[in-house]
Amino acid sequence: MTNAFILNDETVLCRQTPNGWWPVQVQLPQSDIDITALSASDAQPAYQVSRVTLLESLAPAHWLPNDNSSSINSKDADRLADFRIKTANSFTANDFTAQAAIAITYDYAKAHNVTSPKILESDGLENSHLESSLETDACAFIAYRLLITHLPVALSGQLSQAIQLLRWQTDTQFCSRCATPVIAATCGERAMVCPVCCLRHYPRVQPCIITAITRPNPQTGVMQILLAHHHRYGQQKTSNQTLQYGLIAGFVEVGESLEHAVVREVAEEVNISLTDIRYVSSQPWPFPSNLMLGFRASYAGGEIVIQEDELSHADFFDLTNLPKIPFKGSIAYELIAQIAHEQGITL
Repeated sequence: MTNAFILNDETVLCRQTPNGWWPVQVQLPQSDIDITALSASDAQPAYQVSRVTLLESLAPAHWLPNDNSSSINSKDADRLADFRIKTANSFTANDFTAQAAIAITYDYAKAHNVTSPKILESDGLENSHLESSLETDACAFIAYRLLITHLPVALSGQLSQAIQLLRWQTDTQFCSRCATPVIAATCGERAMVCPVCCLRHYPRVQPCIITAITRPNPQTGVMQILLAHHHRYGQQKTSNQTLQYGLIAGFVEVGESLEHAVVREVAEEVNISLTDIRYVSSQPWPFPSNLMLGFRASYAGGEIVIQEDELSHADFFDLTNLPKIPFKGSIAYELIAQIAHEQGITL
């Protein structure tokens, strides 16, 4: 039996469960499995647009420190203990590993007669009151951004992988050098090869840094964090609308280190200097194909001057009085929550 996730752009076919929306895996027909087996053994495998094999996605338990280790400090032990009590659909987010799977697009499913459950129109499903009114087992396409708030890290990462690979397939059907239709690599690697000029095309990953910058409040000593309102978050349209703030982030430029990118982006966007820059963690982010690299740093000096074409406001906020911040499941939220936890604050 071979099962597959079904995606439609940046949404995933899910079933409503008592613990929230959960990705559905549908059984592929035997004809599809036979074609796949034939292609895998062929010297020139067919390029199946809109169908990808996903690699196993590991749980954070594979890289988090062992809480039984005598070398782990008390802060890390507290963080690890907190992380391990977060659960989703009876799996612990820390221990659940997503096995290798297949992802297909909704168009592919329809074209290959893949049997799928009855699908509700997903317009408006982002509203929590509408979600709660749906019966258990209802199925709909749900935005990936909504799923990562409660899915195990490994499963969320696998869906991110699916979104990026399916988009890469769509965008990589012709050689970027000579415009010849490309074919799948025959040596088992994930690449498309031009049969004329032999240029190899691999999925692109764009490294981005995101930085949580802290300082003590100059008047009270309460720990503060630098947050900025980016134009992409939208503008305030009504007096009761709450604006969302986030961390300073940006793409890594050619020829610079990650630390250099942190210093440059912060200087460009808010005009301040940093010290004690240190890497924390990373997160694949399929919008469109980024790898977010999370850092923490301490404020060293300078007055905030915003880059007006990027930001509308930026300031240091007390951790006890934060504005609206990015949603749970994003690396921005995790960085902010980590700092808050160290100060005895629960978000």
